Amino acid sequence: MSAEIIDGKAFAEQLRGRIAERVAQFVAQAKRKPGLAVVLVGEDPASQVYVRSKGKATVAAGMESFEHRLPATTGEDDIIALVSRLNADPKVDAILVQLPLPSGMDDKKVIATIDPAKDVDGFTIANAGRLAVGEDALVPCTPLGSLMLLKDRLGDLSGLEAVVVGRSNIVGKPMAQLLLQENCTVTIAHSRTRNLAEVVRRGDIVVAAVGRAEMIRGDWLKPGATVIDVGINRVDGKLVGDVAFADAAHVAGAITPVPGGVGPMTIALLLRNTLVAAHAREGLPAPVGL
Repeated sequence: MSAEIIDGKAFAEQLRGRIAERVAQFVAQAKRKPGLAVVLVGEDPASQVYVRSKGKATVAAGMESFEHRLPATTGEDDIIALVSRLNADPKVDAILVQLPLPSGMDDKKVIATIDPAKDVDGFTIANAGRLAVGEDALVPCTPLGSLMLLKDRLGDLSGLEAVVVGRSNIVGKPMAQLLLQENCTVTIAHSRTRNLAEVVRRGDIVVAAVGRAEMIRGDWLKPGATVIDVGINRVDGKLVGDVAFADAAHVAGAITPVPGGVGPMTIALLLRNTLVAAHAREGLPAPVGL
């Protein structure tokens, strides 16, 4: 194995430490704690684990955590009414609706209800649009965390060729926008891309966010490429990424493991976005060093 392992867990711990310091400064200025409200509908086991982790991390950073757990039988109108109340709640700076919602519910309709200023996931059309045109926005946590890992490893990304495999609104598209802002040459590849392996092989940077276990093989990679594996797939009781890790580690220059790579960054960036939203609501300059 020749690749450097990109330790997202260690990076995220350091980032969370800096966030906690900035939270303390915010509390001293604003005389209140930043508040994150999480809405969980139904009994999805993975979602329950995520929400529990997010709640613990929020409190550990010195913020207020407001959890709203609703049964799967809750009506869509009731969820929208709850989000509307949270929009108006002065103690709430950030709102996260845990996806997926139970089948039959319109995720887009619910997300569209969130005040863009409190849209800590960066999923509203307003924030997606701002990101696309290069204006300040709340940016989805996973792509922003991935970008931080890339810049920590590579420094200036200008001129590098980046291939993003996956075109979701949650990861693929915002990841591509962030890389464009860093002056990368960006290709978005996906399941319909012809000669996918050849396209991936062009990448100095490869971000895998396609949701298929170990799809990207070592011989798909340019030697020395930096690989960010966003995938989380359960295979025979084990978590694996979208990249065949052991195979890719012989070719890549650096690679994130699964678990322990991008995953911890996502929660750290959720805290960061909550603090950014709180600063904006109080009319304070954005926190530095985050």
